[in-house]
Amino acid sequence: MNVDSLPFARLRPLALITVLSLAGCYIPSKVQHPALRDDVPLAGLPTTAHAGWPASEWWRAYNDPQLDQVMALVMKQSPDLAQARTRVSTAEQSVHVAAAQAGLTVKGNGQLTRQRMSDHGLIPPSLVGFNWYNQADLSIQAEYDFDWWGKKRSSIEASLDQAHAAEAERSAAILTIQNAVTDAYFGLLADENRLALTQQAVYVQQHLQHIAELRVRQGVDLPDTLQQAHAQLANTQQTQATLEGSIQLRKVVLAALVNVSPAELPPLEPRALPELESAIPDSAHLDLIARRPDIAASRWRIEAALKQTDVARADYLPDFSINAMAGLSSTDQGAPHFAGVTSGSKGDLGNLFSLGSRVFGITPAVHLPIFEGGRLKANYGASRAQLDAAIADYNVTVTNAARDVATQAVTAQQIAARREKQDAEVKAHEALLANAQARAAHGIKDARESLNAQAQLLQQRDQAINLHAQAVSTDLALIRALGGGYRSDIDNKTAPAAATPSPTSNPAGAP
Repeated sequence: MNVDSLPFARLRPLALITVLSLAGCYIPSKVQHPALRDDVPLAGLPTTAHAGWPASEWWRAYNDPQLDQVMALVMKQSPDLAQARTRVSTAEQSVHVAAAQAGLTVKGNGQLTRQRMSDHGLIPPSLVGFNWYNQADLSIQAEYDFDWWGKKRSSIEASLDQAHAAEAERSAAILTIQNAVTDAYFGLLADENRLALTQQAVYVQQHLQHIAELRVRQGVDLPDTLQQAHAQLANTQQTQATLEGSIQLRKVVLAALVNVSPAELPPLEPRALPELESAIPDSAHLDLIARRPDIAASRWRIEAALKQTDVARADYLPDFSINAMAGLSSTDQGAPHFAGVTSGSKGDLGNLFSLGSRVFGITPAVHLPIFEGGRLKANYGASRAQLDAAIADYNVTVTNAARDVATQAVTAQQIAARREKQDAEVKAHEALLANAQARAAHGIKDARESLNAQAQLLQQRDQAINLHAQAVSTDLALIRALGGGYRSDIDNKTAPAAATPSPTSNPAGAP
């Protein structure tokens, strides 16, 4: 239903009548903000008031300059991060597109037409005295839609919320790649430390084999003793080869994560694994909502879906717009130079810029949906389904976050207890080695006892390094589970709609 060229005095009653006519129509009620849980179920987990959340550049807490170098390369060259930035840029452009569709629109129009009149048309040329005529029009047209029901505003806000969600997803991608790089790097250090111990173990087994050869040659021991020494040496050498291959493979993986060739990695010298001081903050059950980028992205998607229900609801209501036009228009008999055609003419469109050629127009309009074949209801139902799906996704994400934190915290506890027992076992074998060496120095025992004690000690130290590496890997997993330094602008104590978020939330250490 369009109302054109009516005085403004008549527009108001028409709008009132239109709105009143809707009283008997079905218009969905406005969807209220859903009640979302603002904490994470972490009851029973050990926490400490002195434990801080991971910092923005959390890997610097390990005090490893080599890791800092590798991470700098990651932030510059990782294709995964570039892909995440592209998604954010796309979402931000969607905001601009939605904003451009709201408010005042101004267009400039220019048109020049040369047309021949039909000899058998409504107005015969014999009546007007010519077959050809020229039509010139110049105008400026302005259109303004009154967003009385907030449809365009809700569309813009939905696009903005999607941009926030994309930014949070980018932070999650950054955290994932940073965590994977750090895990690969410390895995490389663990293998290098274990390789150093294995090389010592090979040296010890070679000495034991040499002693066995001498004793068998002199008939002191049976030949089986030498075969056992051969087997132990071969087993140790196999472990050495396995670790050397693992080191090369970890360098390939690390280089792939950084997006360089293994030869382009910075020099990575063997270093001891870092000591660990991580723990779960006592505010984790509350603050984790804002600390996990995946949870933040889920909440922004709920906000976007909620705004889309407002857009779908506004489709039931009438749209009001006003269109104004001002310009010049002139029709002249004859043919000036136009499109390469010339002919004799009695006019040259010179009247186009005269005062008499002015044209003005103003068109208020009301657009009211009457019959849409179920499209409005289906569109609204789809928006409600998307909102329900976003809420369900949020609840699942919160549950998964709680399970993730709990799993890593309990695993860290178990590994810490095993490391404590392993350290005690290492100290016991150090004492056994010292006693064996003392007896060998006094001639009480031969070198075999001290060499076997040294082999056992090296084996226990290898297990200690392996447990240490597991503890570091679990520490990294806990950092990822705690959000890795991300901080959302969504207030986790109130509804997200009450916050004033910015699409530039801290992206987990991103520059």
